[in-house]
Amino acid sequence: MLFKLTGSSCSGKTTLARSVADRLQQVAVHDFDEVGVPERADRRWRHRMTEHWVRRALDYQGRGIDLLLTGQSPLGEVLATPSAPLLDGIAVCLVDVADEVRRDRLAVRDVGRWDADAVDAFLSWAAWHRGHAQDPRHRPDVVTNGSWSEMVWHRWTGWTAEDPRWCTHLLDTTGQPLGKSVVQVQRWVTEQRDAHRTGQLPLSHGWPDRSTLPADRRTSSG
Repeated sequence: MLFKLTGSSCSGKTTLARSVADRLQQVAVHDFDEVGVPERADRRWRHRMTEHWVRRALDYQGRGIDLLLTGQSPLGEVLATPSAPLLDGIAVCLVDVADEVRRDRLAVRDVGRWDADAVDAFLSWAAWHRGHAQDPRHRPDVVTNGSWSEMVWHRWTGWTAEDPRWCTHLLDTTGQPLGKSVVQVQRWVTEQRDAHRTGQLPLSHGWPDRSTLPADRRTSSG
């Protein structure tokens, strides 16, 4: 399976993934940017690299290992990558934090790097993530316009928020200690694995062609 921790910068994705790594069996943990980020990384680059990581997940899958990946690609981008249907399962978690906390973290992590407009862009991207997680009809143009030509958007652009395959788990870490958030990520991974094993994971193999599941078989929360 591919487990994806997504969200705008400074939500705590990488810290959570590193902290939970030793608590999970048969899971490889990677960060989206660890292979390097070009100076002018754009949307097309992110889409191509999302496909790269889906293929890495497939390599791990062949060895009986799941991939926990951190990065900013939302659910819609993961589902649209050419190789996504080959995965045994997909689960996405949006790691979020209050805007004022994100501002403070950006200022501390990258002192003097971001001006006010850049910080506002990070906050706007975070707000878009929240809307996208709840409803596939929320401004899909943000990711589909000017995209990599290989992306297969029609897999989900006709879905509604009621489709159980549109399932992003929401984890707001505002004001809570790291240990509690780590436990929540561990629980989420365990629950998604259990759902996959019992045939209740909405984004299991064959999801693009599957009719929607009953509402009581959803595995996301938020």
